[in-house]
Amino acid sequence: MSTNKRCLSVVAAVLVMGASAAFAAEVPASFDAKNCKAEYPKASLMNEEQGTVSMMFLIKADGSVADSKVEKSSGFKNLDKAAIKALSACKFKPGTKDGAAAETWTKVDYAWKLD
Repeated sequence: MSTNKRCLSVVAAVLVMGASAAFAAEVPASFDAKNCKAEYPKASLMNEEQGTVSMMFLIKADGSVADSKVEKSSGFKNLDKAAIKALSACKFKPGTKDGAAAETWTKVDYAWKLD
């Protein structure tokens, strides 16, 4: 009986959002995608589910996640839930407002791909 091994590749990207106010220079939070990865859900692997989930995270001034939401689903609940859960546990580099660490929203696209 042979076993097939699949290479999994997951890509995360933080998209820079524009300043939210005309007078306040705001820089969104960011994170190191190499050190913050979600585990592919077993059921999703078996069903060969793939897709990109777009999420929003509210990052506190200390870099922790205060809130999260799915903006656009990957098309698969298991993938969406796994991405939110994993990235919510990550430590972000806080965003800034007028040069000081501040609570900011940041958008993250997480791509689930089977190779």
